[in-house]
Amino acid sequence: MQKNSKKNNNSRVSDIEFNSVDAKRKKNESQNNFVEMLPLEVTLRIFSLLDIQSLCRASLTCTSWNNVIKNSDSSLWKPQCLTVRAVCPREIDDDLESGYSWRVTLERNYWKSKVKHEWLSGRYSNIRSPTSLPEKIMYPMDADTWGEILEAELER
Repeated sequence: MQKNSKKNNNSRVSDIEFNSVDAKRKKNESQNNFVEMLPLEVTLRIFSLLDIQSLCRASLTCTSWNNVIKNSDSSLWKPQCLTVRAVCPREIDDDLESGYSWRVTLERNYWKSKVKHEWLSGRYSNIRSPTSLPEKIMYPMDADTWGEILEAELER
C-alpha cells in the first residue's frame, strides 16, 4: 500500500513540474508572439506587407498566426486576389460571383494566373510540340483560358 502511495506522490510531483515547465514555455511563446501582443489592426498591417507565399508560410507558424491570417479575408486576401485578377479577371470574377471568399478564390486561381502570365508574356512562344512543354509549372486550365492564350499567340 505504501509503494502505491509513494508512486502516486511521485507522479503528482512530476505532473506539477511538467505543468510548470509547460506554463513557462507557453508564457515565453506568448511574450514572443506579436500577434497576441499587438492590436489586431497593427497585426493585420504587418501581415498585409507580405507577399502571397510569405503569407501562406506565416499561417503555418503557429495557431494564433493561422487564425488571424485565415480569418482576415478582405484585409489580407482581397489585395492579393486583386493582383491575380490582373491576369485572370474572368476566373476571379466568376469565383466571387459564385460566393467564394477572397482567400478561396485566390487559392483556386493563383497557379493558373502564374502559368497564364507566363504564356501571355511570350515565355512559351517557341514551343512547337506537347513534348517541349515544361511539366513542372503546368496547371490545368479551362477552355476559355486556353482560348485567351491562343488568341494572344496568334496576335504575336
